[in-house]
Amino acid sequence: MNAVSFWILGIGLENGIASPPKRGPLSKLTEPMEIATIRTTRNAIDYVAIGLATAGGAGFMPKAPGTAGAAVGVMLYLAFEALHLSAYYPHAIIFFLVAGVWASFRVEALYGHDAQRIVIDEVVGQMITFSFAAGRFRLPAVYVIAGFGLFRLFDIFKPFPIRHLERLKGGVGVMADDVGAGIYALIILFIVWHVLGR
Repeated sequence: MNAVSFWILGIGLENGIASPPKRGPLSKLTEPMEIATIRTTRNAIDYVAIGLATAGGAGFMPKAPGTAGAAVGVMLYLAFEALHLSAYYPHAIIFFLVAGVWASFRVEALYGHDAQRIVIDEVVGQMITFSFAAGRFRLPAVYVIAGFGLFRLFDIFKPFPIRHLERLKGGVGVMADDVGAGIYALIILFIVWHVLGR
């Protein structure tokens, strides 16, 4: 390869011709044919969707973004309790659920199906875990920690039928499995609360 060839190659690399633009890590669920459809251009609506889907950037954590998303859900529960806004907690769950379906559907075109950066599903699932207490009584710290652990356990191991729910297409599939994990965690935490006492 002569000097001219090196110069042409250098220009190509500089302009992104010789190597494609970097993208975030694709989910294991992203099909090979799906990768070709991922967009690299973004507009203002995309950035709104990214902000929602990544829970304000928690999804960009280099390690355990799902855990970071669940932690956002815990913080939202604690914030509602601290601000005495627990009566609106169910409304917040519904809002983030609907907004999460839309945002996940839109962001999938940028990062791939159920990409690791999408953590709004963990936020909603974790919020659901504490929904039996919100507006009625404040959970002690030990139950908040237990609820966090239970949700992550069900989210990771995905007992029946959670694993089937994640196979649904689009934003519904992204959100559904974590909603299921949140419901499982809610049931167990509710039972523990009544068995062990308050």
